[in-house]
Amino acid sequence: MSTDFDISAVNERIAKESAFIDDLLTEIGKVVVGQKYMIERLLVGLLGDGHILLEGVPGLAKTLTVSSLAGAIGTQFQRIQFTPDLLPADLLGTLVFNPKEGSFSIKKGPIFSNIILADEINRSPAKVQSALLESMQERQVTIGDTTFPLEAPFLVLATQNPIEQEGTYPLPEAQVDRFMMKIKVGYPTREEELEIMRRMARTGEKTKIKEVVSPEQILEARKVLNALYIDDRVEQYIVDLVVASREPEQVGLGVLKPLIEYGASPRATINLNLAARAHAFLQHRAYITPEDVRSIAMDVLRHRIAVTYEAEAEEISSEDIVQRILDTVEVP
Repeated sequence: MSTDFDISAVNERIAKESAFIDDLLTEIGKVVVGQKYMIERLLVGLLGDGHILLEGVPGLAKTLTVSSLAGAIGTQFQRIQFTPDLLPADLLGTLVFNPKEGSFSIKKGPIFSNIILADEINRSPAKVQSALLESMQERQVTIGDTTFPLEAPFLVLATQNPIEQEGTYPLPEAQVDRFMMKIKVGYPTREEELEIMRRMARTGEKTKIKEVVSPEQILEARKVLNALYIDDRVEQYIVDLVVASREPEQVGLGVLKPLIEYGASPRATINLNLAARAHAFLQHRAYITPEDVRSIAMDVLRHRIAVTYEAEAEEISSEDIVQRILDTVEVP
């Protein structure tokens, strides 16, 4: 009886707290044509407090979508163009010497914002990538001897070109694991492309995004995610998927063992749970279903499974392995 009452109360709270989602999607849709999948995944990352890696060729509205999201929320937004000559200090800030006073002062870098667009992140070498690690994981930045907390919400949305393109660097594994999801952005449909042309092929005209949600509403929504109901069997399902990526023979997929260099880390388990909660919230639901987990599993796992040379020789990708796991592990 009390459980029914609790679920009912949470349902009412979800309906109230998630009402802004539709306004947000409508406002972003005024500027971005299509790309519903990418927009929803950005919202999952925002609600689940997880960073997102967007991969796709240039010109697919990745930057436009991120900047539109920041504008609709009314948060501080910084776009950082990653280049081969970018230095960690250009990102985080540095100590500046004042010769008159004979002392150092701290000049903060663009990382001190709410939403960071790390544009073409894989065009910078490893030392710049590592500079992001503390801010992404600990939500803080250290300059000299001083550590500064970053204001919530803090989200890194990074775009990258496919690794095969000239002048790109593969991201370090430790940093890739810090991203809640890796999203593959594809080309628009023919109808969407026609609409893009009609909207964008005009000089001097630009639709402005209005603020429809406050940062405080986002932070409140994050608290609501903790109240969503998740059954023990769904939690077990999440763990089964992750363990199967490390020990595929346990689910009858021994054939995958030679193809996997290493499986998903415990961060995958945590992020599958958080992302599934956020996905349910977007559907205005007070409970998590196995379908919530399945819908975001590919995005959470594809960058966390490293394949062997044997898999590469057979042209088997981490996505192929994730799909085999999803097809095999029993759904509750």
